[in-house]
Amino acid sequence: MAALTAGTKAPDFELIAMDGKRFSLQEELTHRPVVLAFFKGSCPVCQYAFPFLDRLSKAYGHQNVTLVGVSQDDPQATSAFVKEFGVTFPVLLDIPGHYPVSNAYGLTNVPTVFWIGQDGEIEVSSVGWVKADVEQIGRKMAKAASATPATLFQPSEEVRDFRAG
Repeated sequence: MAALTAGTKAPDFELIAMDGKRFSLQEELTHRPVVLAFFKGSCPVCQYAFPFLDRLSKAYGHQNVTLVGVSQDDPQATSAFVKEFGVTFPVLLDIPGHYPVSNAYGLTNVPTVFWIGQDGEIEVSSVGWVKADVEQIGRKMAKAASATPATLFQPSEEVRDFRAG
């Protein structure tokens, strides 16, 4: 089964964040859209993608959008990844070995990023590193925050259009 596609209803879930707080997708969607970014610390494409996702988080904070990581690692490995790659947005822990949320979303590769509208529908489904999808998510975050889109990629950076997850 491939990752859920745009137009699909997002499965509801509850997970615990690294800070010990409970996160409920259904509850969060009553306030704002949600961006879910699934990853595994040993994944080189996740290591490539997450600093860019963090730039989005820093540009828009949680201004009318919630961006959360969903780790497929144990807390210790997740903490090491967060520290090494400078992730400042909240990170949830899927249950290693079982991965109930990853499985519910049909993940076959990481990173996989979903934009979920407040109606619970997946609007963007991106598997691997797809620069155009990250730019689209950035534009949607800017619109939700009523902000001018931030510069995500610096002119001096060579950013690949695609990397398979």
